[in-house]
Amino acid sequence: MKKIVVVSVVAALAAGFAARAEAEEFRVKEVASFLYVGLPCKGPFSQMQQNIELLFHAVTSQSIAPMGPMLGVFYSDPETTKPENLQWEIGFPVSDTNVQDPLRLKQWILTPVVEAFHTGPYEKSGALYTRLMEWIEANGYAVTGPIMEKYLSDPNSTRPEDLKTEIWVPVNRK
Repeated sequence: MKKIVVVSVVAALAAGFAARAEAEEFRVKEVASFLYVGLPCKGPFSQMQQNIELLFHAVTSQSIAPMGPMLGVFYSDPETTKPENLQWEIGFPVSDTNVQDPLRLKQWILTPVVEAFHTGPYEKSGALYTRLMEWIEANGYAVTGPIMEKYLSDPNSTRPEDLKTEIWVPVNRK
């Protein structure tokens, strides 16, 4: 039942965000802080699917109701970090709730962010990230925290070339 709710939330939010994906490539925006439940992960991104299964099992068994699309928070740069040392987490926005291991209740407080949208397979977002980091540097900003991705499409029912991802990079003026 919880998986159905999660898929419904993702689909509804994806429709609203898809229209914005075609607008400006990057923009700075303020975001309100929010709570999310996260599953801490360490290692290569090839472990993503097994960690998603663990996340869904933990969320369902703890009767946690997601309040938005699945998200990923990335603490390590895959260009400079060995795959086995990558630090990341996956989770969902939630209202105030009690969580048990292996989940953690976290709060996103990083603002402003540079927002970007990627359409296509997740593994093909590298070119967008290159342009995004160049834009941040060229516009006088510095990255101040981990990158967040919000997965706006259900990969079980969306063709890879149609997957939508919203990306936030926390920044401050240099």
